[in-house]
Amino acid sequence: MNQFKRRLIFERLRAANPAPRTELQYTSPFELLVAVILSAQATDKGVNKATASLFPIANAPAAMLALGEEGLKGHIRTLGLFNAKAANIIKTCALLLEHHGGEVPHDRVALEALPGVGRKTANVILNTAFGEPTLAVDTHIFRVANRTGLAIGKNPLEVEQKLIRFIPKEFLRDAHHWLILHGRYVCVARRPHCWECLIQDLCDYREKTAI
Repeated sequence: MNQFKRRLIFERLRAANPAPRTELQYTSPFELLVAVILSAQATDKGVNKATASLFPIANAPAAMLALGEEGLKGHIRTLGLFNAKAANIIKTCALLLEHHGGEVPHDRVALEALPGVGRKTANVILNTAFGEPTLAVDTHIFRVANRTGLAIGKNPLEVEQKLIRFIPKEFLRDAHHWLILHGRYVCVARRPHCWECLIQDLCDYREKTAI
């Protein structure tokens, strides 16, 4: 795919959704951090249901620590891997208080040093909470990038690096959300909805599906 097509793709995505945002519900960088940790192997809808009861009583590191690991589990046990997630969140809260004054750090190295936070989670925080032009390549973005020809790669890091290089700078801040939403609702895994795709004529995928 050439750069002209890439630009057209993001121009259309922007025109259709000028102000994209995550479907996770949060009101602060800390709430977003917790929500993203919880989102591993879980749907945003499931996470939002869990945090609807959690955040009113524990929306800061000190309050989460006061709730404790067992108390936290009571709110998130409907989510996959809830035992490990509860342990990681409590450890993360202790580190935030000890090393960052209770604030979520605006720094990749510091973020990735937190339990339960890998590169993908760090990228989500840097992009969504702090407006950095990063991309967290999840299964949706990985699929869309490879299927459309936007950025072909064998692993998420390769795709991430190519997207950062290929996407015009003016679109980088919002590209993460556009691509996730496109993969979640249109360019789905088993049978992409090519018949309703606003970039189908620009996409390199040959096996276009019909209604």
